[in-house]
Amino acid sequence: MSANQSKRDWQAVPLRYVCQLNPPVDFGAFGEDDELTFLPMDRVKSGYFIPNTDKFSKYASSYNSFEEGDIVLAKVTPCFENGNIAIGENLLGGKGFGSSELFVIRATGVARKFLFYYFQSSTFKQEGEASMTGAGGLKRVSPDLLRRHYLPLPAVKIQHQIADYLDLETARIDELVAEKLHMLALLEEKRVALISRAVTRGLNPDAPLKPSGLDWLGDIPAHWEVMPIKYVATVGNGSTPAVDNVDYWDENGFPWLNSSVVNADYVKEPSRHVTAKALTECHLPTINPPAVLVGITGQGKTRGMASILTIEATINQHLAFVKPRGERITAEYLRYVLVRVYSFLRSDSDGSGSTKGAITCEQLANFRITLPPENEQVHIVRQIQEGKRVMDRIQQELNSSVRLLKERRAALITAAVIGQINFSPDSKNCRRIENRAIEVNGDFPC
Repeated sequence: MSANQSKRDWQAVPLRYVCQLNPPVDFGAFGEDDELTFLPMDRVKSGYFIPNTDKFSKYASSYNSFEEGDIVLAKVTPCFENGNIAIGENLLGGKGFGSSELFVIRATGVARKFLFYYFQSSTFKQEGEASMTGAGGLKRVSPDLLRRHYLPLPAVKIQHQIADYLDLETARIDELVAEKLHMLALLEEKRVALISRAVTRGLNPDAPLKPSGLDWLGDIPAHWEVMPIKYVATVGNGSTPAVDNVDYWDENGFPWLNSSVVNADYVKEPSRHVTAKALTECHLPTINPPAVLVGITGQGKTRGMASILTIEATINQHLAFVKPRGERITAEYLRYVLVRVYSFLRSDSDGSGSTKGAITCEQLANFRITLPPENEQVHIVRQIQEGKRVMDRIQQELNSSVRLLKERRAALITAAVIGQINFSPDSKNCRRIENRAIEVNGDFPC
C-alpha cells in the first residue's frame, strides 16, 4: 500500500471538534500557599519546558491555566515561529498556570502526541503566521485560527503510530544536533583559550616568566609590562541625541553608532547619522580609527564586549572608545586583551538604578593590562587571527549541519502528520516502530 493510498482513510476535521482551547481548570482543592507549576514564556522550549513553581496565591486572571497532559503553545512572535511548545507532564499538583502568551490546548478526540507534532508542522505554522495580528515584536497568532483550522486526521491507530515514529526519529535527530552543539561549545572554549593564552603568555612557551602582580593573571613573560590602559590610550564615552529632535538626525550626516556594534569584530557601517548641530549641542566625540569600542552598560551581550572601529564616527552613551596613543599598543592587540578580560570587566562594574552593571570610563581607564613589545603584539594578533580563521570555518560547517538537521526534522514531522509517509502494516516505518516497541516494553503497535 502506498502512502497516497493509505491516506484515503484520512479526514479533514475542524480542530475545535477534537480539542479544547484554553479549557477550564479546577483549582478548588488548592490553598493560597500550595505550590504549582508556573510557566513564564521563556521557560517553554521546543518540545519541553524548564520546571518552575510559584504559590497558588499568585494565580490571577492575567495568566492561562493548564493541567497534566495539556499542550502549551506560544502564540507571540518569534516564539511561535521558533516552535516553542510542550506537553504538561509531571506538573506539581497536576496543574499549573503561566504566561498569557501561551495557548492551552487539551486533546479530546485526537491522540495528544499526534496533535503535539501537528502543531510543529509547516502546514500549521504557515497558517498561524499568516493569521498573526499586531505590529513588530507584538504580533500574535489569532485564536480564530484554532477555531477554524481543519486538522488532517487518520484513524486513531495510525495517529499513535505516527507519534511513535516521530518520537523515534526526532530523538535521533535531536541527539545529533546536541552533539554538534556540544562541539560548537567546545570550539568556543578553544577560541577563548587561544586568545587568553596569547595575550597572557605570548608565543614563546620557553620565555622566562615573572609575577604580574594581578591575582587573575598570574605569571607573564619577564620582558612584558603591566600598566593601566590610560597610560597607553585615551578613554571616553558618547551620548545619544534626543530621538524625536529632527534637527539631530540626518541620513547624510555624521556616522553615529549604537551599542550593538560591539558584537562584531569590526565596525564598518554606521547605525544612524547625526547632524553637525547634534555633534555640537550634545557634545558628541568624533573618533578616528584605529580605536576600540567597548560596551559599558546593560546586562545583555554588549557589556564588556569590544570591537575595532574602522570608520570615523561618534558613539552613544552605552559605548566607550579606547584610542591608542603613540606606538606602545596596537588597536588589534588591545581589542584581544579586552576580549580576554571581558568577564573581569563585567564583574568589576558597579552602579545602581538605570546604570546598574555599568562599566565606567574611569574603571576602564584604570584597568591594568599586559603590554608586550609592539612587534610581538603584531605576531600575537596574527596567530590569533590565523587560529580564528580555522575555527570559524569549522564553526560554519557545524552551524550548517545543525541547520540542515533541523530542516530535516521539520520536514519529517510535516510529512508524517499530513499523510505523506506510509504506515501500512507491512511498511518499513511500521516495522521500525514495532522493533523499537519490542525492545522497550514488548508491545506490538502495528
